[in-house]
Amino acid sequence: MTRLLFTTPVTGSRRWGFGVTGFTLAAALLIATLPAQQPATPSGQPGQAPASQQPGPPQPGIQPTDSGAPTIKVGVNEVNLIFTVTDKHSRYIPNLQLHDFALLDDQKAPANVTSFHQQINLPLRVGLLIDTSTSIHSRFKFEQQAATEFLLQILKAKSDRAFVMGFDVTPTVTADWTQDLDALETGVNRLSPGGGTALFDAVYTACRDKLLDASRGQEPVRKAIILLSDGDDNQSRVYLSEAIKMCQRSETIIYSISTNWTPSRGEGDKVMAQLAGDTGGQVFFPPSVEEVSTSFKDIEEELRSQYALTYTPADFKTDGSFRTIYLYCNDRRYQVRARKGYFAPRQ
Repeated sequence: MTRLLFTTPVTGSRRWGFGVTGFTLAAALLIATLPAQQPATPSGQPGQAPASQQPGPPQPGIQPTDSGAPTIKVGVNEVNLIFTVTDKHSRYIPNLQLHDFALLDDQKAPANVTSFHQQINLPLRVGLLIDTSTSIHSRFKFEQQAATEFLLQILKAKSDRAFVMGFDVTPTVTADWTQDLDALETGVNRLSPGGGTALFDAVYTACRDKLLDASRGQEPVRKAIILLSDGDDNQSRVYLSEAIKMCQRSETIIYSISTNWTPSRGEGDKVMAQLAGDTGGQVFFPPSVEEVSTSFKDIEEELRSQYALTYTPADFKTDGSFRTIYLYCNDRRYQVRARKGYFAPRQ
């Protein structure tokens, strides 16, 4: 692969793409960037602080391969980015190559790309978070059944793991990390509705206590939260922004399924959409409780139909700062869903 360097008249900054097609259009879209973010604590106020990074000199690119190798080693200064490409009908697009994409990390082209794979079967680390507040009492049995069927289908490899957490006023783990399907089913069946809703606390706790260190050494894993709720929070001690930051810190993507069956979209649905969108996942609005299982099947298909890109960022600093990611497909008919950034490790 030959790496291409561009200088755009809009910003005067150096821009690198995996391919030429569509890059002129992308230049205008890359003017605005996300602000850097700082880690949050459960009781602290959400905050943001700017972080400036100087562009480093261009380095020779590495020709990655699509060998389908089952093991990918990731170094401490490398980023493993897993993403999905769909068309306007949300259908997965296979067989794309590296040159079909362009990427910026912290507004700069990566120093090099070490691997690119499609439709990989990475080990899964899945947290199933189910709202057990009083508001969902009438449809709870349907949700339990759909969640159980999902777990039975999604965990297929010995390397996959999942846990079950219910939440009302407080989050409660009813099945810890396991590949034992019977234990997970028992965990789902142990959930019972009642109480208020502390959604943000549950997401924050799941990411901090369960997913932050859910890894296999240097080999990447696919970390995801499946969130089943109406999105209405009335008890949390942390803010929505803090929950999202903890997801980003733990490199966890959220797939949220709204249990609001009314035709109009409320504030809770906006929360569910933001949790999914800011972490690179997807939100589902099934029209009825009977359709929840369809949403679970769509999530299952996406978790097994993705691309993985490993690269070394340019001008990388182990300072704990938040680095933004912008990834797009040169073919503008297709949409890329990926996390919007990550926290660099601290020395």
